[in-house]
Amino acid sequence: MHVRTLVVLAAGMGSRYGGLKQLDPVGPGGETILDYAVYDAIRAGFDRVVFVIRRDFEEVFRAQVGSRYADRVEVAYAFQALDLLPDGCVVPPGRTKPWGTGHAVWCARDQVPASFAVINADDFLGRDAFAQLADFLAAPDADHAMVGYRLGNTLSEQGSVSRGVCQVTATGELTEVVEHTGIARSDVGPGQTFAGDEIVSMNCWAFQPTFWAALDRQWRKFGAERLPEEKAEFYLPAAVSAEIAAGRATVRVRPTSASWFGVTYREDKPLVEATLAQMVAAAEYPASLFSR
Repeated sequence: MHVRTLVVLAAGMGSRYGGLKQLDPVGPGGETILDYAVYDAIRAGFDRVVFVIRRDFEEVFRAQVGSRYADRVEVAYAFQALDLLPDGCVVPPGRTKPWGTGHAVWCARDQVPASFAVINADDFLGRDAFAQLADFLAAPDADHAMVGYRLGNTLSEQGSVSRGVCQVTATGELTEVVEHTGIARSDVGPGQTFAGDEIVSMNCWAFQPTFWAALDRQWRKFGAERLPEEKAEFYLPAAVSAEIAAGRATVRVRPTSASWFGVTYREDKPLVEATLAQMVAAAEYPASLFSR
């Protein structure tokens, strides 16, 4: 039987938010954004979830998050740690943060031997995203896939964001993801830096097993070239882009008209709460996703 595995990147520091966003309730029944992601994944057909977390909050995460899903889906854990590095590499002096989303996925390699999907724990992606990921894993039409969002549907009202802006061919294949930082709403619209309809990556991916060797290759390259840099991060989209540029991977972009939302800043929370309440009122989600 084909197992659909969802890898959830939940080891983030939450520095701009001021705490662990993964555990903060935002739904009418006390749900977290992560609860909605797992709920949507289960109804799309995913039957295994691997949470990538840090050891320092393992106990509270297992008790407050993982335990809620144990009787609905298989749950496993992987751990992102600063000292999980390629052979021969050492942590540079003064480094305290892990190495980014590409490193987080690499840390899950022993828990996910086959194809899988990847999301961030603090993103509300919408039901359509998980349906598309599950559909691709069931019948791949490229090496890998990415659900692409319109830039204008992914902005925060409270401050600037970083987004991976995608170059996509007329036939729907991804050619490059370019990271842009400091994108504010004032930068988007007629006559501005961005039009708003650009396709961006929200780290919503589906990968076939060949990606493990590719990710390992890119992580070792990063280790050899950039590890000593104080703030260097190994981003998942950058690793994918490098494989595409080298002619070793094809990625099918699956556009969605859904609006992303999340809690990048603590001030985002009231809007997220109001939006979820509206979705519950419209019967898009039940009043309580999981019994406590």
